[in-house]
Amino acid sequence: MGAMSVRPDTEAAAQQAANHAPHRAGFACFVGRPNAGKSTLTNALVGQKVAITSNRPQTTRHTVRGIVHREDAQLILVDTPGLHKPRTLLGERLNDVVRTTWAEVDVIGFCLPADQKLGPGDKYIVKELAGIKKTPKIAVITKTDLVDSKRLAEQLLAVSRLGEELGFEWAEIIPVSAVKAEQGAGRSPSNEGGGRGAGQVGLLADLIAPLLPESPPLYPEGDLTDEPEMVMVAELIREAALEGVRDELPHSIAVVVEEMLPRENRPADKPLLDIHANVYIERPSQKGIIIGPKGKRLKDVGTKSRKHIEALLGTPVFLDLHVKVAKDWQRDPKQLRKLGF
Repeated sequence: MGAMSVRPDTEAAAQQAANHAPHRAGFACFVGRPNAGKSTLTNALVGQKVAITSNRPQTTRHTVRGIVHREDAQLILVDTPGLHKPRTLLGERLNDVVRTTWAEVDVIGFCLPADQKLGPGDKYIVKELAGIKKTPKIAVITKTDLVDSKRLAEQLLAVSRLGEELGFEWAEIIPVSAVKAEQGAGRSPSNEGGGRGAGQVGLLADLIAPLLPESPPLYPEGDLTDEPEMVMVAELIREAALEGVRDELPHSIAVVVEEMLPRENRPADKPLLDIHANVYIERPSQKGIIIGPKGKRLKDVGTKSRKHIEALLGTPVFLDLHVKVAKDWQRDPKQLRKLGF
């Protein structure tokens, strides 16, 4: 009889403890060789498109932070460029950005695509991670929708062994597919893969949250990113510009938004934002590739990026795009500064 009366109290105490669990907040970053699915993961966690995604390596050039708001925690995601062996001044700057970021975050997630074997590039990164002693490290196996369970199991084992070889233990090893239902729909008759992916991404946030330090929220509710809007707009234009020139201009495109101004004398219920932006390439010969026959290519870039920009800013946009040549900008410190690197 006495035991029965204790139970509600115990439950109440547990509930009270849960209610008073400390709020956590902190920074996490995903690392991995270029094109390992880092930006896609950031977007899936935040639930809105904040980082540039493309199937060309090395597209993320700015540290884009996505913010995941939860009742128990706030997770700020820092999206770093892929770490790689630098061939240009830009490459060296990108690697410096990566290392500086690693030193400042609370959790590091190493991304490895499920459909690719652990290569020298991955080992190079994990070796660098092994040198960062105190920060918890999780391994995230991405693109799991592209492989069967046997291949996935092999990949999980390989990444676990790599940690052991380098003398550290992963805090977690998590398989995820960040492909959303609408993206996955084309690949299989059912949307099951996309739905499952969303659940896995949620689990990833559940596992990262307890690794963050106790802290009140660092950003107001509703913020998705602290990246200035002009920089995000430039990234969306750059992504659209890269879309059709897979092989010709992978790293030769930079975009600078010169101004964003509300159109004057518009009725309050029909605002229009004028955006003037320049697409920079390295050589005059590349101009034709970007502009396309009779300007069609550039027009497509404008239409595509405008849709994303309007979704991001929540307002109709008039986009004015110009293509300019900034000779060999990737190797010129002055040009790099001008283009925001």
